[in-house]
Amino acid sequence: MTEVMLSLIFCSFVMACWTMTVPYCQAFAMDLQRGGVRRFGSPFAFVSSNTDRCRGTSAVKTTRATRRKTRIFTQLWASSMSSNLTTTTVEGDANETMSSSSFIHNMAAKATGLSFLPLEAVERAQSKSSNPIEKVKLAKDPTHAFVDVYEYARKIRSGEMTWEEVDAADLDTRLKWVGLLHRRKRTPGQFMMRLRVPNGIVTSDQMRFYAQVVEPYGPEKGVVDITTRANIQLRGITLEDAPYIIDQLHNVYNQTSFQSAMDNVRNMVGSPLAGLCSDELVDTRPYCQALNDLISWDPSTNTRGNPQWGNLPRKFNIAISGSPVVVGNPYYPDLVHTHLNDIGLHPCLHRDTQQVGFNVILGGYLSATRVASAISANLWIPGQVSAVVALCQAVLRIFRDEGSRQNRQKARLMWLVEEYGVAAFRQKIVDEMTMYDPSWACQVDQAQSTVPTTLDEKQERRRPVPLLGVHAQAQPNKVRVGILVPVGRLSVTECRQIADLADAYSNGEIRLTVDQNVLLPNVDSDRVESLLAETVFHSATTTTTPRLKIQSIGLIEGHVVSCTGAEFCGLALIETKEHAERLAHKLQSLVAVDRPIHIHWTGCPNSCGQVQVADIGLMGAPAKLVDDSHLDNNGKGDESSNADAENDKKAGTKVVPGCKIFVRRPVEKETTGGGEFAAPGLSEEPYLPKAVPLDDEYLLPVLVDILKREFGAVDLVHPSS
Repeated sequence: MTEVMLSLIFCSFVMACWTMTVPYCQAFAMDLQRGGVRRFGSPFAFVSSNTDRCRGTSAVKTTRATRRKTRIFTQLWASSMSSNLTTTTVEGDANETMSSSSFIHNMAAKATGLSFLPLEAVERAQSKSSNPIEKVKLAKDPTHAFVDVYEYARKIRSGEMTWEEVDAADLDTRLKWVGLLHRRKRTPGQFMMRLRVPNGIVTSDQMRFYAQVVEPYGPEKGVVDITTRANIQLRGITLEDAPYIIDQLHNVYNQTSFQSAMDNVRNMVGSPLAGLCSDELVDTRPYCQALNDLISWDPSTNTRGNPQWGNLPRKFNIAISGSPVVVGNPYYPDLVHTHLNDIGLHPCLHRDTQQVGFNVILGGYLSATRVASAISANLWIPGQVSAVVALCQAVLRIFRDEGSRQNRQKARLMWLVEEYGVAAFRQKIVDEMTMYDPSWACQVDQAQSTVPTTLDEKQERRRPVPLLGVHAQAQPNKVRVGILVPVGRLSVTECRQIADLADAYSNGEIRLTVDQNVLLPNVDSDRVESLLAETVFHSATTTTTPRLKIQSIGLIEGHVVSCTGAEFCGLALIETKEHAERLAHKLQSLVAVDRPIHIHWTGCPNSCGQVQVADIGLMGAPAKLVDDSHLDNNGKGDESSNADAENDKKAGTKVVPGCKIFVRRPVEKETTGGGEFAAPGLSEEPYLPKAVPLDDEYLLPVLVDILKREFGAVDLVHPSS
């Protein structure tokens, strides 16, 4: 009996050693494939290579330091492998396909995001001053979620566990690496699934799939949202359903939800008019697709999810404009808000060679503690897709390895740029790009001037670029048709209606905009009347109006943007979408304006609704309201309970849902230009000193006054009944 027990123990020991060795060998092989090797017998200290370079790990100063680092990484490695053992031995149940099993096998062979960090970054993440999210990522690498989601779903479907029993850090943090954001506060046990939609382009088949996915969750929770990054968010998803959706996205629809949230590079934003506009310098579609693949495709395993960029200090945004843009200049036809992104690319011609390339801006972002418009890097790069990929890879590598792992409010790119200084950071980028390909050293240049010089150029730059309605394309006999989707919210029925319209008129192509609307490209000019006559754009009764519109779109209602709000988001202080849509209609009926007025709503100071870039921005905040119902006609209350009228009023003050209001005032430019338009800067401070209650009685007259005072609105004269 003793011999049998000893044999079993020995076999278990051998199997454990083998199980731990195989992932290490796989990781080591992948490192060799990338051109580097790992130190200290662990997969966590990566030495410089041409594709993924680390700082400061080329020399070990002391034997003691070496031993300490060895101990640190041995502990981290053991923890990671222990987590790996519990999540990579997934066996599919009867409902799982062979493709899923193969997928899981490939995913289990991935390196971890942590394995790409240099020693200094890991030590900063492990320090006492690091933030809680970094500690969660150290305890178990978030890229394990690529596999964990299948295991959790299998156990929930089989009855082995409930969603409440899922590890809290997995549920609320790590599952975000597969695009699943738990809405614990509003819809416990249900998730928002954020996709990746490079350049905001989807197909009719994809749109129908979105409808199919959310339909089982009912019309209240199962909805589809268009985001301010021209992306798609599916609401109501349950964990047990997630693997089916992921498999369909990957295997059928060529999409993914992986690395779309948390500390990852977010959706690639490009021009909604790519390939359609006569004055564009570049077609942004190939750039967005290449960058999307850089971030979300792992070439070592040929699977979605790239751990190389799976452990950033914070989220990271990239946007590419297709037409000339001038930051800090009112001639600003930027349809993608490049100035709100960590990397913004502005196409322009090189002054000497006339080669098409990009001016680079860096560091734009909005947050609860700081609002920063991107600044010029004084850098021009050539227009090849490979140059754009190299630039973004260089900036990401620097940010990943050197960005703050302590205070998350200071873990955005702008803080790192300021720490270096613009000139030094620019040189850092050029050096990094040159390491990838020495030829970049002689191809990049200082930023090129794009300021318009002639009156014709100024007037042309100043011309608005409308996205809603019917407009001619560069191609003969073709038009683009912009469809209003109020506050970006689509029902199951509306998703299918848009898909049907795309099949009938735009060869199945649908484009999303950062204004949360839809555009159908390449519509035959002679079919416009037929499109406008479609029943979806006409109400069945005279007392209602259709939600989706092409014609008769007001200059206010057509430019309203809203975040998710308190309906689903636990951070939001107010409900936004319902208020935004309803108040836009009321304002439209009360005043007339002579240009589009962009009104943005956000539920909290994180500003997902981008209120600082709007003409009028409304940010959820508590407001104080004096309730004087307990006072008499003289403003006095019960003398036995209050000493004076002032105390009575204070006692009657109550806190109600409200909003801070931001206004980006128009500016009068030079007389040769004439007219007014909004400056491209950001409104950083509230327009009014106090928040205004959301109730129409209080908010509506304030907004009307702002429209009149700042934007020249006039009262509408309604015919007498």
